[in-house]
Amino acid sequence: MIRRTLYGIPIIFGATLILFFIFNIVPGDPAVQLAGKHATPEAVASIRHELGLDRPMYAQYFEFVKQTLTLDFGRSYSTKQDIMEMFWYGAGTSLSLILPPFLITVIVSLLFGALVAYYRATWIDKSIVALSVAGQSISMLAYVLAFQYFFAYKWNMFPVTGYDTSWVGRWQYLTLPGLIYIAVALSPFIRFYRTIILDEFYQDYVRTARAKGLTEKVVMLKHVMKNAMIPVITDLLVQLPFLILGSLILEKFFSIPGLGDITVRAITDLDRPVIMAVTVLGTIAFVVLNILSDILYALVDPRVKVS
Repeated sequence: MIRRTLYGIPIIFGATLILFFIFNIVPGDPAVQLAGKHATPEAVASIRHELGLDRPMYAQYFEFVKQTLTLDFGRSYSTKQDIMEMFWYGAGTSLSLILPPFLITVIVSLLFGALVAYYRATWIDKSIVALSVAGQSISMLAYVLAFQYFFAYKWNMFPVTGYDTSWVGRWQYLTLPGLIYIAVALSPFIRFYRTIILDEFYQDYVRTARAKGLTEKVVMLKHVMKNAMIPVITDLLVQLPFLILGSLILEKFFSIPGLGDITVRAITDLDRPVIMAVTVLGTIAFVVLNILSDILYALVDPRVKVS
């Protein structure tokens, strides 16, 4: 665990170097943007000095590393808010939107994946796979428009757009986009879990278990599902950073002020500090969760050695 953690440190610092380089070769001067089109050269120079953009590049990079280590990215150029306060508020909103339907999708798709694998090559397997392929072929925008039209506009079951910051009030606004997420994510999840469970069915240890006289249900529950958890853990932990970043499409269509919406507005406004903060924090989360997945492998399967 210590070795894997130490491996993650140079990866994070390498990522900060690459990100800093990318953001500094992107055209556009933040000082000119903040000063306005008709600002004098003196005003632009004053803003550049205030932001530290007139310092050498290595000094700016060390300041960026310091911000990363302290998780203090300053204030937004456009809103003047503290960036970490914006991040925590947006991340909480995004997780409220995405995490419950994500967990529901994982549980339901695991059950269906196990079901179709157990009844492989039967009409149950073929029907669910066909429905999954059909569902996966439909664009997310089509789901959004259809669900908004029928559930919100036609049947008046949910608000069309909006958000309530209170813990109780927010769910009336988050339920409909949550249902859309489940409808979109369920098909690829079922197909993925079906594939990894079927791969385990053809392993030698399964044939040995059957030769010992174990029933198919015992083989499925005691052996196959346990060994199928390694790719499942990998998939779930890799997706968690993207859950924190939220769903750009759902947040924009339903006017939900999550981290995805904050990121889109920052890109539109060329709000460089916000974009850099979200990118760095996403990188850190991705590296940390990958290390965690390696460690969990050893807990799920004792044969795995983390090295």
